[in-house]
Amino acid sequence: MTASVPAQPRHPALAAADPELAALVAAEEQLQADTLRLIPSENYVSAAVLEASGTVLQNKYSEGYPGKRYYEGQQVIDQVETLTAERARALFGMDHANVQPYSGSPANLAVYLAFLKPGDTVLGMSLPMGGHLTHGWGVSATGTWFNGVQYGVRRDTGRVDLDEVRDLALAERPKLIFCGGTAVPREIDFAGFAEIAREVGAVLVADIAHIAGLIAGGAHPSPAPYVDVVSTTTHKTLRGPRGAMLLSRVEHARALDRAVFPGLQGGPHNQTTAAIGVALNEAATPAFCSYAHRVVANARALGGELAARGFDLVSGGTDNHLLLVDLTSKDIPGKTAAKALDRAGIVVNYNAVPYDPRKPFDPSGIRIGTPALTSRGVPGSEMAAVAEWIDRVITAARAGDEATIGAVRAEVKELMAGYPAPGLPVA
Repeated sequence: MTASVPAQPRHPALAAADPELAALVAAEEQLQADTLRLIPSENYVSAAVLEASGTVLQNKYSEGYPGKRYYEGQQVIDQVETLTAERARALFGMDHANVQPYSGSPANLAVYLAFLKPGDTVLGMSLPMGGHLTHGWGVSATGTWFNGVQYGVRRDTGRVDLDEVRDLALAERPKLIFCGGTAVPREIDFAGFAEIAREVGAVLVADIAHIAGLIAGGAHPSPAPYVDVVSTTTHKTLRGPRGAMLLSRVEHARALDRAVFPGLQGGPHNQTTAAIGVALNEAATPAFCSYAHRVVANARALGGELAARGFDLVSGGTDNHLLLVDLTSKDIPGKTAAKALDRAGIVVNYNAVPYDPRKPFDPSGIRIGTPALTSRGVPGSEMAAVAEWIDRVITAARAGDEATIGAVRAEVKELMAGYPAPGLPVA
């Protein structure tokens, strides 16, 4: 009888140095492998992006910019950052790219520092309507230090009303206007926002953190011809590491660079810069273009299947990667539904819906997206099964039927085993 060979640790150096933490990493790998991840802001990065994130570039301090650093020994680092910035400019069609921001919120804060003084007015989408904290919402530093004015969506359509935006802009005269958000299921009318910004003399910023990958892949219109500044994270639909970028017209390059460094942060995270470069290189391929269009097709298919089962979709559907679902008619709060779905291996987040009467920490809706399942190659033909699982779990949660939730968990795990995730060392 042949003795079985014990499995080798996936991360041998980590396992030897810190087995407790290594075990947690392995558990997270397994969790990502056998659950259906439907959070719109989550994705799977490639093995190449993972490798770049863990290189010896981690060892470097590089305050400043290529050719003008405050540390010596930057011969290679300068090339890494220059290459990544060149790829960003080419992919998004902008004059200038700063690839140093640590994440999306600091990137947006750098925009404020570049263009505003404390107390100046900024116009952004209201957080409960789908906007982001950093677009001037009161609990954020941006709403504390600046005069935040918010626009929303129409009750009857769930869509932005540009006439309302224009009226607010003319009345409030903001110096900065944000378009984009975190729970916006429809295309953003960059040209319409640009007309308003020109009329009031405001700087227009497109926050494309959620849709950057769709824009790169041609599945969403580009803001490049219309806006002054583009702010984006580098993960989500772009499938890069957790980082951010600022892109702009050439006349704003110096102000933005000075706002990022030395205005808000010190040395960049060079390993992240390299991983962003890898992701941008991947996003410039025909395969990524196909991926971006499949993300949208899957979201629309899933939305149609949910609507057929009586789910109320904010704005009636989606043009991009996400769906915002109002569960009021299903007689279950969003938080309760999200937790039940998690027990079934279907990972979503509870989310406020426009004009939500419930509190933000216990809202009426859930937010669902298709970037991660599309990265795994799950086809549109499986969206009926996904919608059926969601419906079964929510019905079971209302009835306290944990057996059904457990049965769905087993079915989800079986489906996920047939679509291995890129970058995950889990069979």
